[in-house]
Amino acid sequence: MKRIVVLGAAESGAGAAVLAKKEGFDVFVSDMGTIKDRYKKLLDDHQIEWEEGHHTEEKILNADEIIKSPGIPDEAPMIQKIIAKGIHIISEIEFAGRYTNSKMICITGSNGKTTTTSLIYHIFKEAGYDVGLAGNIGNSLALQVAETPHEYYVIELSSFQLDNMYDFRANVAILLNITPDHLDRYQNCMQNYVDAKMRIIQNQQPDDAFIYWNDDPIIRKELKKYDIKAIQLPFSEIKEKGSIAYIEEGQYKIEKPTPFNMEQEQLSLTGKHNIYNSLAAGIASDVAGIKKEVIRKSLSDFPGVEHRLEYVTTVRGVRYVNDSKATNVDACWYALESMKTKTILIIGGKDKGNDYSAIKDLVLEKCAGLVYLGADNTKLHNFFDPLGLPVRDTHSMKECMEACYEMAEPGMTVLLSPCCASFDLFKNMEDRGEQFKSLARAL
Repeated sequence: MKRIVVLGAAESGAGAAVLAKKEGFDVFVSDMGTIKDRYKKLLDDHQIEWEEGHHTEEKILNADEIIKSPGIPDEAPMIQKIIAKGIHIISEIEFAGRYTNSKMICITGSNGKTTTTSLIYHIFKEAGYDVGLAGNIGNSLALQVAETPHEYYVIELSSFQLDNMYDFRANVAILLNITPDHLDRYQNCMQNYVDAKMRIIQNQQPDDAFIYWNDDPIIRKELKKYDIKAIQLPFSEIKEKGSIAYIEEGQYKIEKPTPFNMEQEQLSLTGKHNIYNSLAAGIASDVAGIKKEVIRKSLSDFPGVEHRLEYVTTVRGVRYVNDSKATNVDACWYALESMKTKTILIIGGKDKGNDYSAIKDLVLEKCAGLVYLGADNTKLHNFFDPLGLPVRDTHSMKECMEACYEMAEPGMTVLLSPCCASFDLFKNMEDRGEQFKSLARAL
C-alpha cells in the first residue's frame, strides 16, 4: 500500500487526506499548528491518523508522496528534508485532478481572482450547471471529488498552488494579470513568480480555452515563450487587434465563440478592474455554452465578493469600504482608482517586498489622509510621509478606526485597502476585514 503524507490540515489538507483514504492509500496528516476541531472530526470520521503542533520525521520521511498545503514555503525545515530525500511534493489540486474527469475552469492572476471565480460560479449556478467552487475559495476540491462530485469545477488558483501542479489540466484557463506579489516567496525574483503563474496553461490541449488580458505587458511578453495548444481568447478594455472581448461605445461585447453583447451600465460590478473580471467571466461562460440571457442576467445581478470593495456603512456622512483582500499594491491601485470621493486610506501589514511608487500619484490625487495599520510601519512612514498628507500610526484595528473617525469629514470615504498581508496583527485577511466592519458599524 502506497503511503501519502499530508502536511497542513486545513481545508485543502483535510480534503486531500479524505480522498487519499478513499483511494486506498496509507494516509498520515501532520500540522505544525493547531488543527481546527471540524477538521479533526473529519479526519477522525475517516479513521485518518493525524498530529498537530509538531512534525514526526519518521512518520513523514517514509512517504511515497507528499501533499503540501500551499501556505507552507519550500524553505520550511521539514520541506527541505523532504526535498533532500527526493520525495515528490504535490498540491491538493494536483492530487484531486487524478481522480476526476470533470471540466476544470481555472482562474489565476495577481488581482481579481476571487471576484472572477465567484462570478463564473454564479453564472454557472444560475444556468443550472452541476458545478463546485474550489481552490482558494469554496470547499476543498479533493473533498468534493471524494464525496460530492460535480460535472464542472470553478477553481481559484494561487501561484503557490500552481507551483506544485504537474499533470493537472485546466480545460479553461484564465490569466487575469501578473503584477508583483508574494515576491518574498520567490527569492524576490519577479520572473520566478511569473513562471509560477504561467503554469496554468501547462497540459492544455487544442480543444481547451486560454482566456487572458491582452493589455498586460508581462503576459504578452511571456506568451512568446510558449507553444500554446489551446484556443486563445484574449480580452481588453478597448477593441484592439486580437482581442475577442472588450468595451466599445458603452457596450460589453464578446465576439466568439458565440457573439454576445450588453450595456456596460447593466454590469453589477463597477470600476475598471471589474470590467476585466466581467469580460473574463463572460468568455468562460460563453465557452461552456451557457445561454446569452443567463449570462446577461447573471452579470447584472451578481452581488459581489466579501472583503473586495465591500460597502459596510455610512457614519456621519462618511462611507466605510472594506477591501481587505487588497493584499498587494496593484489591488490597492484599482481600489483607489474606483474612489469617487476624497479618501482616508488604511494601509499596512506584513510587507511582501512592496514597491509603493505605483500608487503614489493616486494617493496624492484621491487621499485626504493615510492611516498606517501594522506591527511595524517604518517602511510606510519612509515612503508616504514625504508626500505631505496627514498620517496616523496605529497598531490595532481599534486604534485605526479611532484615527479614521477623527480624520474623515462628511462626504469622504474610509477605505481599508492595505497593500499587505494580514498576518502581523490578524489571523488572516478575513479577520482583518471582519474587525473593520464590526468596528465601523459600532461607531
